[in-house]
Amino acid sequence: METPQITSVADPRLIARVYQETRERIVALVVGLDDAALSTAVGACPGWSVRDVVAHVAAVAEDWVSGRLAGPPTDEETAAQIARFGGYHLAEILAAWTDAAAALDRMAETAGVKPPLGDITSHEHDIRGAIGRPGAQDSEAVWHSSDQLFTNLRTPVPLIVTVEDAEYRSGPDDRAEIRLCTTRFEGLRWRTGRRSRAQLAAMDWSGDPTPVLEHLYLFGPADADVEE
Repeated sequence: METPQITSVADPRLIARVYQETRERIVALVVGLDDAALSTAVGACPGWSVRDVVAHVAAVAEDWVSGRLAGPPTDEETAAQIARFGGYHLAEILAAWTDAAAALDRMAETAGVKPPLGDITSHEHDIRGAIGRPGAQDSEAVWHSSDQLFTNLRTPVPLIVTVEDAEYRSGPDDRAEIRLCTTRFEGLRWRTGRRSRAQLAAMDWSGDPTPVLEHLYLFGPADADVEE
């Protein structure tokens, strides 16, 4: 894959294209699932089914368009999003998402608003894990989302994270650093709470990671190991 532009300066229209490609992959994953499969528990999102995850990403798109949401939703907002589609068939949820995604495209084109790519990128892989369909781990969506997540990493001691094509530094410059070798996909997963504390501690560290472990994730960590 050709290295994309860095997320922080990427054209919103580029992010909108990658969002649409990710949405299309998710639709292809779920459109043929029966009710039993749609009810499958999503290990990376405790208490949610595959259908709940789809309802959530559709509602996030609607709320982004309406201006009700400009960042990660609270637990209360997330519960309301899933409840919004409680009586809908999957086809109706996907149709609502398609409409909202088209509006996101227009907002990217006319107002420079980037769609919530990181959210659906994480949830694509939550769904893949639940239904046993891994893939797209080297997608543009993973690249852009992980770049933003690594760029926003803050640690109290120096940390250098090395991935396939780059290094990211966080923390002060006044002492020897801890180094972590990982991948963009793994970074996406552990930054968004899809790995347990034990999994975080077992990563490829140059030394004792204790000073940074609790600063690695935006959400979580997972209560139990998440295997993908």
